[in-house]
Amino acid sequence: MAEAEAAGPDAAGDGAGEERLAVIGATVPTGFEAMAAAEVQEKLGSASRISRDRGKIYFEVPAHSLPEVHQLRSVDNLFVVVQEFKDYQFKETKEDALKDLEDLVKKLPWDDPLKIWELNNGLKKKKTKRKKQNVQQTASKGELQDGTGEEKEHRAAGGQEDCTTNMAGDGQSGEEMQGDASQNEEDDNELSEAKNELHASSGAETKAGEDKKDGGDVKVLKFRVTCNRAGDKHSFTSNEAARDFGGAVQEHFQWKADMTNFDVEVLLNIHNNEVVVGIALTEESLHRRNITHFGPTTLRSTLAYGMLRLCDPQPTDIIIDPMCGTGAIPIEGAMEWPGCFHVAGDNNPQAVKRAASNICSLLKKNESKESASLGAPLDIVQWDICNLPLRTGSVDVIVTDMPFGKRIGSKKKNWDLYPACLMEMGRICTPGTGRAVLLTQDKKCFIKALSRLGHIWRKSHTVWVNVGGLHAAVYLLKRTWERVEENKSFW
Repeated sequence: MAEAEAAGPDAAGDGAGEERLAVIGATVPTGFEAMAAAEVQEKLGSASRISRDRGKIYFEVPAHSLPEVHQLRSVDNLFVVVQEFKDYQFKETKEDALKDLEDLVKKLPWDDPLKIWELNNGLKKKKTKRKKQNVQQTASKGELQDGTGEEKEHRAAGGQEDCTTNMAGDGQSGEEMQGDASQNEEDDNELSEAKNELHASSGAETKAGEDKKDGGDVKVLKFRVTCNRAGDKHSFTSNEAARDFGGAVQEHFQWKADMTNFDVEVLLNIHNNEVVVGIALTEESLHRRNITHFGPTTLRSTLAYGMLRLCDPQPTDIIIDPMCGTGAIPIEGAMEWPGCFHVAGDNNPQAVKRAASNICSLLKKNESKESASLGAPLDIVQWDICNLPLRTGSVDVIVTDMPFGKRIGSKKKNWDLYPACLMEMGRICTPGTGRAVLLTQDKKCFIKALSRLGHIWRKSHTVWVNVGGLHAAVYLLKRTWERVEENKSFW
């Protein structure tokens, strides 16, 4: 292998008094890397390094912090770094370059990253076990309280109906699903449990590549290698790199290759001359945490978090999403900023229905059996974006995903819609202190509309993002002190 500057996980020794450290890699929405790094610093106390490969950050944490790592709101996927090469010199010919990658497998420090993977895997199993126990306890409790099966079925159906009604209504009954306060208490207990379990097991010796069954037999792990490659100076393809690197991994560990039903996913990330080998810690992206009812343009929860964080919500702020779609932004806001009040709305009745269903599903998932129902600081309404049923100057923050004019609406309609939206948003937003964070791919139309409304909105910051392969922009706007004149033509 050609010489390269390498950086591996700075793992502590196996002594009883020392704790293992792990270098964690995280994929994040492109453009929000600095925002994700700030969250890691704030919640984990760890400094992050932003990769040259957009959409990735790296940070170091002790093993007992793995539960908190999974609670980060800005990250899509997580992996533990086996080793990083910041300036890997690939051989010129395809055969030599691939042979070099094969030989690399034997030289990598696999032991500590695999122990971190095992600890993480144990955490996931314990979490699944707790969920099953909670479901069983709920079922037993329901049978005792509800009496006959027919009565229970009737009440269950009524509970579903009540959930949707209460989300769209003004008040909340005493039998509604619990909200953030009780959920936070439950989450804190689970985090504490998981941390204690991980801390207790972090010193245990485990053999890489083997997992004991109940009967004592050795189970051979199944694996796959995923190669993500960017750059035009490589002599090989991603599939060729994954195939040859994977063959060497199989030979080294004697694991069984399985592309679908795998236990371990080895990651080979190549960005020009930067090479990172890692082991995945997430089976599916964390951005799916809130949404169960998807629409044609559902926004990722991680991107919604980045947009909300950009506007710096303060306690008691009223935050609205006037074009909420399936509700990704207000749901994320209610979960992470419960001290604010969030209002979601859309002119499409189907979108409002999906958003209400997502709110209900989330509250059901977070339901606590031991405490009273508190609901969530969130409401949803069907309305017209150009004629909002809100008082002038009554809103602190507006965060929304505007129509791109592709799957919903059209570019032509946006020329009329955008200035009307910005005008109405300016009317309801508090002069001087109000702010708006708006996502759009139709940048030309947005900038044109904003230029005609410069007396109401001032552009403060722009974040360039990738949304489903589309180059889009997130604009942070500040509300001026200017009063809004209604029914004014801008074109």
